[in-house]
Amino acid sequence: MNIPYPEDQSEQVSEKSIGELIGNISDDLSQLFRQEVELAKAELKEEATKAGKAAGMLGGAGFAGYLAVVLLSFAAVFGLANVMDAGWAALIVAVVWGVIGAALYATGRNRLKTVDPMPRRTVDTIKEDARWLKNPTG
Repeated sequence: MNIPYPEDQSEQVSEKSIGELIGNISDDLSQLFRQEVELAKAELKEEATKAGKAAGMLGGAGFAGYLAVVLLSFAAVFGLANVMDAGWAALIVAVVWGVIGAALYATGRNRLKTVDPMPRRTVDTIKEDARWLKNPTG
């Protein structure tokens, strides 16, 4: 099937050699590959940021848990020593830290579940590019 070209383009196309056409295809494929790599980098950076935030929350939960253990220990000591207001106050603070730690842990765990290490958009565009290379006309 011959595709009609306007006169100025048909002369230009007929003057190109096979080597030039292959060179153009090679350049286009190189550019396409570079773009796919950049897309993969962007997706991985986005997922790494989400993972970093979730890890930070889990770290906060660990720190809150540590404080809860320390304060519960002080509360137990004060409570056993003199069963006075100071011990009960330390116990209340320790419970508050325990609740904060549990909330941070649950939030961090839920956010970590949303992290997807697979660059899905890149995989989809690479598959699309492969289909196009197999059948560039349709």
